[in-house]
Amino acid sequence: MNNQLILNSVVDLSSKYVCNHDILDYLNDNSNNDEINFYYIGKAEYSSAWNLQKKIHDLVKSDELGDIVLFLEHNHVYTLGKNADSNYILDRYQDKIDIIQTDRGGQVTYHGPGQLIGYPIINLNKYRKSVSWYMRTLEKIIVKTLEKYDVHATTKENLTGVWVNDEKICAMGVRLSKWVTMHGFALNLNPDMKYYDGMIPCGIQEYGITSLFEFLNKEIDTFEVMNYLANFFINETKIIN
Repeated sequence: MNNQLILNSVVDLSSKYVCNHDILDYLNDNSNNDEINFYYIGKAEYSSAWNLQKKIHDLVKSDELGDIVLFLEHNHVYTLGKNADSNYILDRYQDKIDIIQTDRGGQVTYHGPGQLIGYPIINLNKYRKSVSWYMRTLEKIIVKTLEKYDVHATTKENLTGVWVNDEKICAMGVRLSKWVTMHGFALNLNPDMKYYDGMIPCGIQEYGITSLFEFLNKEIDTFEVMNYLANFFINETKIIN
């Protein structure tokens, strides 16, 4: 693995701010309107994090807050995109895990501990007003981050997300309103893979699922991963900005 030093770009709010109101107060007081701000908020229930996203999204749309990227983990949950087929959720774990209908794009996905969630809430009016550019940029950021761990990841034509061979390692689903983004990506670091047996991930039956742990077989420094993601995010958006 390349051990090149990286900037500490991600602010850790996980131990200091325990509710959405506290986090919003911190963001309002400390975020820079002229750059992308990166925050780790720890483990959050899906509905609570979704509500936080909506509030931040409104503030970014009205230019009251700069661009924000939230990093976090969710408790076990299956989520469905706005046009997803609920039949892709199987019977195996339905009585043991929350199932939430969302307003993002995409099909069915799983979130849980050991999976790093990224929710970029950024105003594409500052960069490029193109959904395809944005999605390809997210994929490129993930691919470059995985390269730091000597994992060769790629994209697949006509499929969203990032793959290692024929196994998906990062799922994506977003929503835009007035060119401001929300929702984002889910990168598998070391989740409990059994929960993928309770669904057809993203509605794709012919490919599998993998995680970074399956390639490294050792403990993964989540903050290191987040800082790589943040730095590549800054670099890729500076190209356009």
